Amino acid sequence: MTRALIVIDVQNDFCPGGALAVPFGDAVVAPINAMMDSFDAVILTQDWHPAGHSSFASSHPGAAPYAVVQMDYGDQVLWPDHCIQNSPGAAFHPGLRTDADMILRKGFRPAIDSYSAFFENDRTTPTGLDGYLRTRAISELVLVGLATDFCVNYSAVDAARLGYSVTVALNACRGIDLDGSLAAAEVAMREAGVRLTSG
Repeated sequence: MTRALIVIDVQNDFCPGGALAVPFGDAVVAPINAMMDSFDAVILTQDWHPAGHSSFASSHPGAAPYAVVQMDYGDQVLWPDHCIQNSPGAAFHPGLRTDADMILRKGFRPAIDSYSAFFENDRTTPTGLDGYLRTRAISELVLVGLATDFCVNYSAVDAARLGYSVTVALNACRGIDLDGSLAAAEVAMREAGVRLTSG
């Protein structure tokens, strides 16, 4: 069984001091780096939004960050402006190893967000990752990164739905936890058949 490590969004804006900082987000860097050599492939994902992205609260006059609005594709949390293409905030954390097999950029379509590494938030528009993994005959995935309750969760659930054997290594993840989102994400991942480990 060919195994890949999927490293989700370990970027400056999601680390302390960033525009959408995940508490202790930078704590994932060392454990992720230590894991990389144990896999047949390493894929890094990178949130990559154009300025004025529709998921930004600033694009909705009067809306506050973390409010939820209805988009054509369903509920959407409105975020502070973050991970704008080619900005320092969108860059990978400087301590993260980037000697990966593939870097996948997501969230670049102005009108739709992309939590999952596999699909846009409409749940149907593919990112191309599934096709890449299948051409590499990769069937087992370990997911790590930021944030546990959003992009890691959505990616893990989609991967399980696509038939991969999926593990999330929680020791190398950190969450945002909006109104209980972290506990809800862990339930959703388990229900989808994702294995959660602490080390």
